[in-house]
Amino acid sequence: MWKKNRDVNALIEGLRRVYPRAACALHFKNPLELLVATILSAQCTDERVNKVTPDLFNKYRQAGDYAQAPLPQLEKEVKSTGFYRNKAKSIHGMARMLVDRFGGEVPRSMDELIQLPGVARKTANVVLGTAFGIADGIVVDTHVIRLSERLGLSKEKTPEKIEKDLMAQVSQKDWIWFAHALTTHGRQVCKARNPLCPRCPVRKECPNPVFP
Repeated sequence: MWKKNRDVNALIEGLRRVYPRAACALHFKNPLELLVATILSAQCTDERVNKVTPDLFNKYRQAGDYAQAPLPQLEKEVKSTGFYRNKAKSIHGMARMLVDRFGGEVPRSMDELIQLPGVARKTANVVLGTAFGIADGIVVDTHVIRLSERLGLSKEKTPEKIEKDLMAQVSQKDWIWFAHALTTHGRQVCKARNPLCPRCPVRKECPNPVFP
């Protein structure tokens, strides 16, 4: 049964002690690279994306490079990330819009970012927070969805409603770090199938331990 965490501050401080420098696992050097990598990360591990992007980033340096690339070629280059046709189409369309509407530069606002093909609120939050340091919202990925329920932070099922619950409980200055901390904790400890509850550093603050 879902239980609400009544001491969110203690949970946050516990995560901060363990993951004080939690950061995005995707490798990138500029906002465009992060945007492309985040699109590729949908239903794919960051580890796999990081294996694909070095060659991709070396070949495509600007938005115009992606926009001019033949779509079948781009599909082949991102194939190992899965759902490669949709991802290549999104990257191609995103790049064309960057060139046509934004002077080839990645915009710095949520309203503008979500206009881009393949970019929904989660991807926009990743780019705004990680590339620009703008806390417009909280990234809600699969790890954040799972941990938000387990840690008693939200009983909602959709990313939009979960994000709203998290934003109401976490100080805005911590939004960017908090999402990275939850994701890191989800990968290392609070795993989907076999959570390591006995060694969890925030076990005392967890109202829904899988293994009490």
